[in-house]
Amino acid sequence: MSWGSELWDQFDNLEKHTQWGIEYVEKYTKFVKERSEIEINYAKQIRNLSKKYQPKKNSREEEESKYTFCRAFLTSLNELNDYAGQHEVIAENLTSQIISELSRYLQEIKTERKSHFHDGRKAQQHIESSWKQLESCKRRFERDCKEADRAQQYFEKMDADINVTKADVEKARQQAQMRHQMAADSKSEYSSYLQKFNQEQNEHYFQVIPNIFQKLQDMEERRIERLGVCMKTFADVDRQVLPIVGKCLDGMTTAAESIEPKTDSKQVVESYKSGFEPPGDVEFEDYGQAMKRTVSETSLSNSREAKEKPAGKSKGKLWPFIKNKNKLSLKLITLNSHVRNLIEGSGPEDFSHLPPEQRRKKLQGKLDELNKDIQKEMDQRDALTKMKDVYIKNPQMGDPSSVDPRLTEIGLNIEKLQSEVQKFEGWLAEVEERMPSKSDTQRRSIYETQNSTTVGNNCAQDRERPLSSPDGSYTEEQNSETQVKATINPIPTSTTPEFDDEFDDEETLPTIGTCKALYPFEGHNEGTIAVAEGELLYVIEEDKGDGWTRVRRNEDEEGYVPTSYVEVFLETNAKGAMTYI
Repeated sequence: MSWGSELWDQFDNLEKHTQWGIEYVEKYTKFVKERSEIEINYAKQIRNLSKKYQPKKNSREEEESKYTFCRAFLTSLNELNDYAGQHEVIAENLTSQIISELSRYLQEIKTERKSHFHDGRKAQQHIESSWKQLESCKRRFERDCKEADRAQQYFEKMDADINVTKADVEKARQQAQMRHQMAADSKSEYSSYLQKFNQEQNEHYFQVIPNIFQKLQDMEERRIERLGVCMKTFADVDRQVLPIVGKCLDGMTTAAESIEPKTDSKQVVESYKSGFEPPGDVEFEDYGQAMKRTVSETSLSNSREAKEKPAGKSKGKLWPFIKNKNKLSLKLITLNSHVRNLIEGSGPEDFSHLPPEQRRKKLQGKLDELNKDIQKEMDQRDALTKMKDVYIKNPQMGDPSSVDPRLTEIGLNIEKLQSEVQKFEGWLAEVEERMPSKSDTQRRSIYETQNSTTVGNNCAQDRERPLSSPDGSYTEEQNSETQVKATINPIPTSTTPEFDDEFDDEETLPTIGTCKALYPFEGHNEGTIAVAEGELLYVIEEDKGDGWTRVRRNEDEEGYVPTSYVEVFLETNAKGAMTYI
């Protein structure tokens, strides 16, 4: 159905309709532009969210990477970042494939529409001008006809009047003839112009206007078609990224499925296993008989302190079972400080501030790094050696002596790294020697059982026996410990005053050995005590696996120091004549 034949008289309505069509394209363009902005903002927010929860560049990142659920979450964040990138692709494609195209097309269609309606108005003005000229010719012909009729009537009147002269009659006749001639000319002109107008009008309504309207119709149909293509592109832009979005989501799913609770729980053991053995059973101490007690391996008091201090209640407790809130808070503060130091990487080069198991892992990791560095240097040395051989065989390619400084430098680096390896291997061997094996644990358990049995059978002998090894014989180590202890302030025999508010509810703990400070310790945290290098102190509570040993300087000063900072000499009866650092 053609606009030219059906809408030949709807020029104004077509002008309004086509203008509305252009405005609709502008409206759709604005819609796509806002959708593109939404995609960009959404992608930006997703990227910021992913960046916000990315692990920070510190030692904690390395710790988190050991757990499968942390790695899965990191993978999900990376996939989410890629997912945000696909929304940016959507925004870019909407801008390039729709917004830019429609903006250019709008300029073209506006120019085309303006040209078509300019031609239509020009044709309309032409036909209106022709109509006005036709009307003018028609009125002139009508006027001339009326003038001719009046002139004819005047002539006939003059000709019938006998009183009028012949000259007046002749004049009236000539006037009538002239008017008739003018009327005839006007008629001819009117007829000719009428024919011309009809021809122009026919061309206007059957050729010019239909042709213009057809162009407008084609323009409108192209506009509608272009709008449909853009709407299809709008959907295709989303559809194009769906496979990649699906891969991102599949990656998140795969990451979630890779989480292994059992593996993570094992990793907790690997991360926090200290290598220390749990304390043994606390033996029964009979205060009803005046006898010298044989102290068990896990006892916190020794027989000498038992004789020197009056019989009464003793509060030497294993700290994991402390019920006093203040003391527990003190322990947690010092323990947290110790853990924070471990996380921040502070401490001696040999990792002696760590528990045995963790120290072994750190040393092994350091050895692996050093070996990799050595292998890297050796590979570079081999490559330079081959290059030097090539230069020797082909001097034109280069000077062989130019490689020597670099080879010398690499050789020094290798020697330095090998010395580091030897140093760390020595520390690792030292740790592995000290770590108890399962057989040692079993033998110790059997010995403790036998020792506890002899306590009940040899009470009389124990009352008369001085400090000795479990089999009753003196040891050189025990004598040396006695000498060291003699150089320190004498052990007070009376009840000591209260230390502070946190220990005002318990009596002074008995000493279980002595220790010598290997390194200076400032003791800034609450509950710790500052020591100087080489200082001798009493041990009143051994390390329970938390890395801290409780010591006493005099009657009024006691606190915790890192176990790795002191060399401890436990009483022979308290630790089976065993000395440890």
